[in-house]
Amino acid sequence: MAENSTLLPGTLELLALKAVSLGELHGYGILLRIRQFAGGAFLPEQGALYPALYRLVRQGYLESRWGTSDANRRARFYRLTATGRRKLSDGTRDWNRRVASMQAALEMQA
Repeated sequence: MAENSTLLPGTLELLALKAVSLGELHGYGILLRIRQFAGGAFLPEQGALYPALYRLVRQGYLESRWGTSDANRRARFYRLTATGRRKLSDGTRDWNRRVASMQAALEMQA
C-alpha cells in the first residue's frame, strides 16, 4: 500500500463525481470506491466527503434520494446529473492537462 497523501483542493469532488459516474451509490460506498481507485494512496475522511457531496448536490452535479443500504440502513444515495457528467469530463481534461504540464516541467534537463 502506498503512503497516505493529502488531496489537492477540488480533487475529492472530482473523485466523488467519478465514483458516482459508475452507478448510484450511498456516501460510504463512494468513500470505498474512491479508496479503491486510489489503491490506498489517499484515504478521504468521511468528515470531508459528506460536505463535498452536499456541495455537489447544491451545485447541481449530483442528485440524491433516500433509500436502504445493503446493511438495511437508511442512507442517502447519489447519482450523477447531466451537468455533473459535463463537470467530470471538464475536470478530468483539466486535471490531465495539469499533470502533463507538471510532468514536462519536472523532466526538463538543466
